[in-house]
Amino acid sequence: MTLPVEILLGLYLGLLTGIVPAFVAGSLGFLVRYFTGVTLPGFGVVVLALSIASVQGGLLGLVEPDIAQSPRLLVAVLVVLMLALYAHNQGDKLGAELPRRLSLTSIRQRTLSADVVELVGTMGQVTVRPTGEIRDMEGYPPLSPALRETLQNGSWKLPADIPLSELELRLEERLRTDHDLADIDVTIDEQARATITAAPPSGGLSRRVPEGQRAVTIATLVPTGVARGDEVLVRTGERTITGTVLSAGTEIDAEQADTATTKPPTEDGTAVSPDGEPESDPEPTERPTASTAGGVGRVTIAVARRAVTSLLEAESPRLVVRSRGTSQEFEAFALIRRSGYVIRRLTVGSTDAVDDPASETDVTMLAVRRQGSETGGRRHGWVFGPGIKRALESGDEVFIAGPEAAIDEFVAVVGR
Repeated sequence: MTLPVEILLGLYLGLLTGIVPAFVAGSLGFLVRYFTGVTLPGFGVVVLALSIASVQGGLLGLVEPDIAQSPRLLVAVLVVLMLALYAHNQGDKLGAELPRRLSLTSIRQRTLSADVVELVGTMGQVTVRPTGEIRDMEGYPPLSPALRETLQNGSWKLPADIPLSELELRLEERLRTDHDLADIDVTIDEQARATITAAPPSGGLSRRVPEGQRAVTIATLVPTGVARGDEVLVRTGERTITGTVLSAGTEIDAEQADTATTKPPTEDGTAVSPDGEPESDPEPTERPTASTAGGVGRVTIAVARRAVTSLLEAESPRLVVRSRGTSQEFEAFALIRRSGYVIRRLTVGSTDAVDDPASETDVTMLAVRRQGSETGGRRHGWVFGPGIKRALESGDEVFIAGPEAAIDEFVAVVGR
């Protein structure tokens, strides 16, 4: 045969014989680089490819004995080596670029599309709206029409810098808290559209009644701002009954809820005003955990068992909200502010040690957080005066007090 024909036959035999060595070389290159981070040596790839090809070539030599003395053998060997080295290079590159900790959890960490993120100052937020029908949770009664409509027309603002799985958990917790849902499952896609499956409240009131007490509903004048958890006194003639508010509602609250519910939503789910213009931030149609607007209404109170009869027989009970007291911490800060002093926290940025500020200025050092023997071996412990004896050093966190002008001057010199 002529030389061109031998070369063509060599290319044909090389491609036919080099498939298996190339596949093995590429697979080994990928596995070695992915699991060990080491590139398989090229010499080892050549030896491996020739070994595999020699087995196939030996079988081919049995069929055609003259192949070993023909030029096509050299061409076939070159083709096999080139295929093996190319496959090894691609496998090694794939092993270096493929993430080494690929799991279902990392796949789940999807994020929102940039088109739905709203920038508010330096933070990003997203408005999540439901899509499709609000589904009923299997094994629970169906949702009431009012609650279903409330969820269908709702919208919720959430931070946009967290994965979708975290967004789903936050929205589930918010809906469970706001509507006392027995169970809920939320799925959010990249366009901030939520698919909601919810179960209606189940025994919500009974769970809030303390053991040994009873829930009683009375009609009375409700003070503005009363909310669940407030301690109240119910005065019925000569007797005063102590109780805890479980729920409260007034006629004004009902009117506001009806007004919000009757607003027709637009195609994107936003509410519109009576003149047909969309509202930028629609109010939620139901706020069971918010405080009341005040006025004539009904209040459900948890009271002792012996007080139930007296409360039900009362003709015109009066509701008085008990004070829980004032925070002593806020009172202390108010006294400091009233005296013309301020308290500020700062981190020392100067590399040189700073002497006791009280010796040169009107600034008083209240507490220091640093490492050392003064913290009693704790890594992050605060040392409060007068136990502060060592001078300040770079990186210390300090609470200082004093006149505002002196504080500003001290922060400008010492603060980071």
